[in-house]
Amino acid sequence: MQFVDELTISAVSLYRYHIALTPTLPVAKQRIDHRQGLVLLTSVINSNQQDQQVWVEIAPLSGIDTEGLAIEGFSQESLDEVITALPQIAQQLIGKSPNALMALAATSTFASVAFGLSLLHAKLCHQLPCRIEIPNTQSVTVPLVYSGMSEQQLQTKLHQNGSINSVKVKVAQTSMEDEIAFVYRVLTLAPQVSLRLDANRGFTPEQAIDFLACLPKDKIEFIEEPCINPADNPLIYQQLGVRYALDESLNSATFDVINAIKQQAGIAALVIKPMLLGSLTDLQHLIDAAHIEGVRCILSSSLESDIGITDLRLLSQALTPNETPGLDTLGAFSQLLLIDSTPSSKLNVNALQLVYHAGNIDKTTTAL
Repeated sequence: MQFVDELTISAVSLYRYHIALTPTLPVAKQRIDHRQGLVLLTSVINSNQQDQQVWVEIAPLSGIDTEGLAIEGFSQESLDEVITALPQIAQQLIGKSPNALMALAATSTFASVAFGLSLLHAKLCHQLPCRIEIPNTQSVTVPLVYSGMSEQQLQTKLHQNGSINSVKVKVAQTSMEDEIAFVYRVLTLAPQVSLRLDANRGFTPEQAIDFLACLPKDKIEFIEEPCINPADNPLIYQQLGVRYALDESLNSATFDVINAIKQQAGIAALVIKPMLLGSLTDLQHLIDAAHIEGVRCILSSSLESDIGITDLRLLSQALTPNETPGLDTLGAFSQLLLIDSTPSSKLNVNALQLVYHAGNIDKTTTAL
């Protein structure tokens, strides 16, 4: 393993991607038909002048939906803001140890940047697994399904190769009758699964209770953010004994995990989208605090590209090894950013546009 103090950052490049999505992907009740983001590519050299290159994805979940409306409730920063901020950060990194990444991550006001910089540090310092060592949890898929999918799409999702133990079902999006019927169709096609329902704060307490009362409670792992007003979530547990998970609540600057767990009965899990929450240090503190209180932590995607999904799977193995992450969003992407998924993979130059570069360009462009 290379000691971090022996490494020097010699080049930094920033690339932008814009990928069409087919079918569209749900962002709460909104839909998006494309995903935009950034790839930060860093080259380091050791004391023997040997070169190493590592990349990470930085992709705020913000922008415009299919109706031309701003995406609400997820990233607080825009992609343009991040593009403006990163060149100044890159300039500060040239000639420095990778430890500079952690210092800059700690001071960034943008969660996606803090996450990306800290992840880049972890990868450069070999602090993440290099491969999936726990395939029974980390390689299993939790299919993402929702009412309105075609029967063929649904069956394809539920009959994938490998064991499927849980299914994530988006609810509170269409009529209650249609969604109840859809859930029962899921259970008919895959009777072995448990349900991770996701309401994205779409129900009143009365609607949530009516909806859940029509479903087999023993098949429900939890329901994410059931109520429009999160303060009403404990009512679901009190009335039905169905536990719930927090997702959007974690994005609040005032969220305190210990207070939330102690004051709100029925919390089963935190569904964690690292791109929205900040540095790996902050992420580890959140997970540790939740685990002390007996609350599960499940890593979930923010609709990242294959670069982000690959890293999230490894990160989940490192931080939540006993939980299957929620990463079933990549099938809609019309392009991949990696040419292959091996340790010697390269970036797909046809899907990337150079935005900024600092340092030794000859070293950096060998990754493309």
